[in-house]
Amino acid sequence: AQAVPLALHVGYWDYLGWKDPYADPAFAGRQEALVRANRQRTLYTPQFFVNGIELRASRTSLREAVRRLNETPAAAKIHLSASAPGKDMLRLSARASAPGRAPLDLYVALAESELVSRVARGENAGVTLEHDHVVRQWLGPVRFTGGAAHLERELPLPAAWNRSHLELAAFVQDPATGRVLQAVGGQCDAL
Repeated sequence: AQAVPLALHVGYWDYLGWKDPYADPAFAGRQEALVRANRQRTLYTPQFFVNGIELRASRTSLREAVRRLNETPAAAKIHLSASAPGKDMLRLSARASAPGRAPLDLYVALAESELVSRVARGENAGVTLEHDHVVRQWLGPVRFTGGAAHLERELPLPAAWNRSHLELAAFVQDPATGRVLQAVGGQCDAL
């Protein structure tokens, strides 16, 4: 099954003694909104959402859910491109359309894989964690107007980020239900 995975790290467990270096308060807010849209109350990690729907199942169920979703025609179109105007910058462009559907939001994420963190304290003290598809830059929501949305941005690329492990993704989402109408992504070949 083809998927566009994104890992949005949350910091609400930081009080246990170890601060997640990849957490962002916006990611916790997004998780809370998806939990509410699913009419649930419980936040936990790791919590998986496929097409905005919480999935509490084994890997086979995850694979099956993604396979079924891929069989459904996309309800939006996305064009995503990137270029590198300099070694420390990424210029990206995302255009999305979904005529006749509203309200919708466009999101773009720059993620990095093969990250490692060493946990010094808390319930995972002494553990080395490996992370893939970790969102480093989160752009959106960009609200659709007239059946389309467009985002152009130049992003600084910190020296510590491994350019060969960067991925770019974009998706169109219904903000009321959390459902994703289309998602695209892959390696950031512009770097």
